[in-house]
Amino acid sequence: MSLYAIGDLHLCRQVPSKSMEAFGREWKNHEKKLMKNCRKMIADDDTLVLLGDHTWGKKMEQCEMDFKYIESLPGRKILLRGNHDMFWDAKKTEKLNARFAGRLNFLQNNYYTYEDYALVGTKGYTFEGPFYLEDGHIAGWDRDEAEHAEKLVGREYIRLRESFEKASADGYSRFIMFLHYPPTNILQTKSCFTDIAEQYGVEQVIYAHCHGAARWHDSITGVKAGIKYKLASGDFLKWKPEKIL
Repeated sequence: MSLYAIGDLHLCRQVPSKSMEAFGREWKNHEKKLMKNCRKMIADDDTLVLLGDHTWGKKMEQCEMDFKYIESLPGRKILLRGNHDMFWDAKKTEKLNARFAGRLNFLQNNYYTYEDYALVGTKGYTFEGPFYLEDGHIAGWDRDEAEHAEKLVGREYIRLRESFEKASADGYSRFIMFLHYPPTNILQTKSCFTDIAEQYGVEQVIYAHCHGAARWHDSITGVKAGIKYKLASGDFLKWKPEKIL
């Protein structure tokens, strides 16, 4: 058994006006590329974590074909909430798990297991501007937007801590942590998300959201404080899921 991750599928089978092909050639036929790679790489007893922004459908009835596609991917599927996943009311994760029982697993305020690891995660959040530039360097930013972002970060931190606490209470001490947003923004070297990862001795932090080559270096990659940080947005990975374990 192996553990894989990839994010930002941005499926649009029932809202074709949202096609991502305008954003570069790497998005052309990206569904077919992902399916081909998943069938080549992932076995039925493997686990695939999908890191948010699954579909452009705002309501469940606009997502049905996208979910059928996701269900058809090989392996056990665990889904994280992304900023564009309007179908996913944060307070109704249990209802989603009941609706898709045995087919899809939704990760928020809970955890899943892989061998002796607990898989914990939440959407996350980080301040992305607007930033003000002078001579090509950041000279300031919108303080009101930054203050609002901190409130959203705090909310997501509470959800992530609940995942850790539930897993720890059940006896798990090895963790892989998943986020949709990156754990830090372009101004930060640490955050509450990196702090909690260090607190619980997380082995890897996997995140998405940063797609488009200009965004691939917005946050931490590599090893920091003994933790591996990996970006796993779909276009960055060229639609080949990242093998985590």
